[in-house]
Amino acid sequence: MSNLLFDHFRFVLHKTSHPGNIGAAARAIKTMGFGRLVLANPNGGPAVLNDPEAIAFASGAVDVLTTAVVTPDLVTALNDVHFTIALTARTREYGPPYTLPRESAEFAVQQASMGAVIAFIFGCERTGLLNVDVERCNLLVHIPTGPMYSSLNLSQAVQLIAYEVGLACGSAPVTKISSLSRKILATHDDVEGMLLHFERALIDLGFLDPVNPQKLMTRLRCLFARSNLEQEEVNILRGISKHILERKIVK
Repeated sequence: MSNLLFDHFRFVLHKTSHPGNIGAAARAIKTMGFGRLVLANPNGGPAVLNDPEAIAFASGAVDVLTTAVVTPDLVTALNDVHFTIALTARTREYGPPYTLPRESAEFAVQQASMGAVIAFIFGCERTGLLNVDVERCNLLVHIPTGPMYSSLNLSQAVQLIAYEVGLACGSAPVTKISSLSRKILATHDDVEGMLLHFERALIDLGFLDPVNPQKLMTRLRCLFARSNLEQEEVNILRGISKHILERKIVK
């Protein structure tokens, strides 16, 4: 298996409630060969890394737990990520396309082999991910379960995804990743900045009513998420937005 590829994956837990689940998730990814755990706004804040329950459930993966990155929110957790994949148990009216774990893992490894940083995002135990979180992602993954009982523990879901990604990494014909390929996809924060800029331009044009926006920006988010924007494309869209906002009206 290629450690070069493994280093391109992050497992992001958003608003996790129970310290034990965080420790168990650290153990889950380490057993599959991964080591990058990110905690976005966990219950208890950064102190959760030293919680006795988290440490106990991490077992032999305390190193992954103690080196986990803690951020105040999901947006910050995804700052330098190029491709985001959300785990969800329910269908959404709006959002990125759905796929299965193995398909998502194979696609993610293809992106990683071109230098992209990939994040798999898991919501809190009780409510999962909110629509606003899902709409920030490029892909949705649903883990098929039995019809009579569909509840998966958080760490079980993390381990299943980590297994599939590890399997895909092991079969990927990649021995070297070109440093030049890292610019293929725009990062999550670059896309977010572009969307805010574009939204201001649409308001300035009178095309978007900020008082009654309907679902326009949600649909645009979905459109751009499916497009897997490159950095140059983001720059073009920001250039268009800048031109709109700075235009001179000639009467």
